[in-house]
Amino acid sequence: MSTNVLRLAGAVALAGALVAASACSGGEERTTPRAGGTEGAAPLQWGECPAPNAAQGGGAAPPKGWECATLHVPLDYAKPEGETIPIALIRAKALDKDKRIGSLVFNFGGPGGSGISTLPGVAKDYGALRERYDLVSFDPRGVGRSVPVLCETDPQLDRYYAQDSTPDTPQEEKSFTDMARRYQAACKARSGKVLPYVGTENAARDLDRIRQALGDEKLNYFGISYGTELGGVYAHLFPKNVGRAVFDAVVDPTKTSEGGALGQAKGFQLALGNFAQDCVDRGDACRLQGSTAKEIEDNIVRLQKSLADKPIPGIGGRMLTDSAATNGIAQALYSQELWPLLEQGIDEAEGGQGQLLMLLSDTLNGRDRNGRYSNIAAANTAINCADFKDRYDLARTKAKLPEFRAASPVFGEFLGWAMMSCTGWPVAGAWETPDVSAPGAAPIVVIGNTGDPATPYEGARKMVERLGPGVGVELTYEGQGHGAYNSGDPCVQQAVNSYLLDGKVPPAGTVCTAVAPTPTPTASPGPVAAAAG
Repeated sequence: MSTNVLRLAGAVALAGALVAASACSGGEERTTPRAGGTEGAAPLQWGECPAPNAAQGGGAAPPKGWECATLHVPLDYAKPEGETIPIALIRAKALDKDKRIGSLVFNFGGPGGSGISTLPGVAKDYGALRERYDLVSFDPRGVGRSVPVLCETDPQLDRYYAQDSTPDTPQEEKSFTDMARRYQAACKARSGKVLPYVGTENAARDLDRIRQALGDEKLNYFGISYGTELGGVYAHLFPKNVGRAVFDAVVDPTKTSEGGALGQAKGFQLALGNFAQDCVDRGDACRLQGSTAKEIEDNIVRLQKSLADKPIPGIGGRMLTDSAATNGIAQALYSQELWPLLEQGIDEAEGGQGQLLMLLSDTLNGRDRNGRYSNIAAANTAINCADFKDRYDLARTKAKLPEFRAASPVFGEFLGWAMMSCTGWPVAGAWETPDVSAPGAAPIVVIGNTGDPATPYEGARKMVERLGPGVGVELTYEGQGHGAYNSGDPCVQQAVNSYLLDGKVPPAGTVCTAVAPTPTPTASPGPVAAAAG
């Protein structure tokens, strides 16, 4: 669980827990757009896109037709005429130029996910929207090509993620806290200048500069996972600038970092139970031992304990520890399509082979096959720690562990210990919880998935309540995995497309029920796509 929604916090080996502003003040900021909507930013100069760099996760350059640009914004919005930083953007133009509505800006989550490396790979899922929108995404400040937060080197990160994330003895606790301090010191040494300014509130102000530079009077926005929190903060700051917006896989804006981490423990345990029950329902076709979902879950707990005592071969010279195995299990729960790989990975690990679970763990941590890490985990930690005020010492953390264990036998202790991610961080957090109240904003469609592991379903209702009367419009998806629109469910997609393309707001309380295909075991895994929270 290395990158929350990820709102998984990443800085303590499991790199998982939910925690997450800026040095700028809060409160509503009303703007009056000039003609063309470019009141505070120069028009963008679009050109050919380079291949993603290491911080973005590497890979091939986007195909022909994609364009990239750079927008310069204030490092510190309290000093708008001072130093600027680059925000990297990408777009694919609308296919029907005669019926073009404008730009649709995506944030796929994290925090810490690169929109530039993500959007081209998933654009086919949003093909209906591309007919009339330019699809646009960006690397938020601190991410990818936008002044990336950098901490430890690749070899150091290999050691960092191999450590014991659930210490049981005073010696293990000391090793755990010492490694966390070294990680934070590396972040300060390499990225100390930008750490105070990478929080969500500054990113929301960047979003409005992006809107202006795109020439749009209103921001049409599709936020997923952490992108819903960013969208909610934007709506609070700039309610009159909200166009047609969709929040999918919703972060609960009423949760503190502790409440969010506990909610994720319950959410991942729920998703694991759904996976286990599916395995039981398939009878002899299931590779895992156990006649009930509880027995399968108990076997997974036994596997974790076994790996804590004796890791097994993973990839290369690295061993699969209990931390890496738990990371891999969490990664596979982000999508029901990965359930066959999860089943195979657990089965192989029980037989002494940890390659598949380690591959899944590497994906969540942003590690490629060449041993290079993206900066998703470093950015995730930096943004979370800039946002949330909570700081947990050892005694307070240990006092909370029983509640986390009760919430999830598999994930609870890992997420409980991960609350120490921001302890000793060189920047103070901005809030207990974000303010997303947005009186006067246009309707925002808010989608909750009943089986979502990383952003539990209840968060959607809380977001609707906090956005305020007449703003949030709740839609429920009864399905599995993280998010709803990306499931391909026709009911969800029709409701979202009708709003974004035609302005038709779905009835509040709409429920879409998935007809889930039965997963088929996969003989050998191909490349695993990175999760974006």
